[in-house]
Amino acid sequence: MGHTDKGDGTDSVERHLDLPRIFAERGISRRDFMKFCTAMSAVLALPVTLVPKIAAALEADGRPSIIWLEFQSCTGDTEALLRAANPTVGEIVLDVLSVDYSETIMAAAGHQAEEARMKTLKEQKGKYIAVVEGAIPVKDGGIYCCIAGKSALDIARDVCGNALATITVGTCASYGGIPAAAPNPTGAVGVKEAVPGATVINLPGCPVNTDNLVATVVHFLTFGKLPAVDGKGRPLFAYGKRIHDNCERRPHFDAGQYVEAWGSEAHRSGHCLYKMGCKGPETFHNCPIQRYNEKTNWPVGSGHGCAGCSEPQFWDTMTPFYKRLPNVPGFGVETTADKIGTGLAVATAAAFAAHGVVSAFRRKDEPEREKEE
Repeated sequence: MGHTDKGDGTDSVERHLDLPRIFAERGISRRDFMKFCTAMSAVLALPVTLVPKIAAALEADGRPSIIWLEFQSCTGDTEALLRAANPTVGEIVLDVLSVDYSETIMAAAGHQAEEARMKTLKEQKGKYIAVVEGAIPVKDGGIYCCIAGKSALDIARDVCGNALATITVGTCASYGGIPAAAPNPTGAVGVKEAVPGATVINLPGCPVNTDNLVATVVHFLTFGKLPAVDGKGRPLFAYGKRIHDNCERRPHFDAGQYVEAWGSEAHRSGHCLYKMGCKGPETFHNCPIQRYNEKTNWPVGSGHGCAGCSEPQFWDTMTPFYKRLPNVPGFGVETTADKIGTGLAVATAAAFAAHGVVSAFRRKDEPEREKEE
C-alpha cells in the first residue's frame, strides 16, 4: 500500500493497489493470479467465462475495509485463515481483504488497536465489511465477553449494525456453536440473533473453510452483492448440497458396504462411515470438494465421520458423535443401512429409488449374507 501526505504532517493509507506489480514483486505471475480467479469461479459455481470479470474486480480500486471481531471462540477460524493456501494469508490480508482491524493478527494492541477500529467505523461507516468469529453472550447484559471495557454485544451492535454486510465465520458466530450448547450458561447466540437488523451471511463450520470466505468476498467485489443463501443464511454455492451427496465414500454406501468397527479392514478400505456415526446425510457443506489443509483432505477422507458442525445446534442435535442419527427427515438411510443386501428388496428399492442403486448389488451380496444369517 502507498502512503500520501495529507498536508497536516500525518500520513494516510491509499486504497489504490497495483496488484499486477505487487504480485510480480512477490514472484506471483499473471498466470498464477488467473489460476486463483479460475479457482474462485469454481468455488462459486460460476461459468469460466466470468473469470475475466473476477480478475477485473480484484484489480479495481475501492475494495472495502474489513473489521474482524473475535468473541467467544477457540480462534480456530483465524488459525484457518493463517494457514490458508491459494491465496496465502499475506495475499488475503494485503491484497484481497484489506483487513484494517483484527485483534489476533494486527500489530497494534490496547488503545492503538481500539483507535484503529474506531477510525474505520468513523471513516468507512456503511462501506466496510464486518467479519465475526465466535458467539455473542447476551445473558446478564453480555458481561461474559468484554473487550476494552465494552461487551461483545455492544461491540457487535456498533460494528455489525453500521457495516455494509457482516460475514460470520465458523459455527459459533453463525448460530452460537459450542458456547450455546445446553445449558448455554452465558446465553450465547449467533450474530443475526444478537443484531437482528444487520445484513448477515453465515459461513458455519469448525473451522470455516477459508476458500468459502474469500469466495464470498470475491462474489461481493465482482457483482456488488452477497451470494444467494439458504434458509439458514448460508451461501448456496458452499452449503447447497449435503456432505453425503459428494462424499467419496458414497459408492460404498450405495453398495451397502459399511464400517462396523474402527481399524477394521472395511475402515482401512474406505467403506462408508454412516454406521460409525457420520452425520453426512444431514449436513450441508462443500467439505468433500473444497477440503482443508491445502485441499489435501477432510475428516471423512481421513477416516473420521462427519460431526455435522455446519448445522445449527450441532453439539446438541448431532451427538453422540459416534452413534448414527436416529432419523434423517425425508431420507430412508437408517432403514437402508440395516436392510440392504438382506433380501428385503422392496424396502431397499424404496429407500434408494432416488439414488439409482442397481439391484445387482443386492443379488451379489444376498447369497453370502444368507449363509451368515
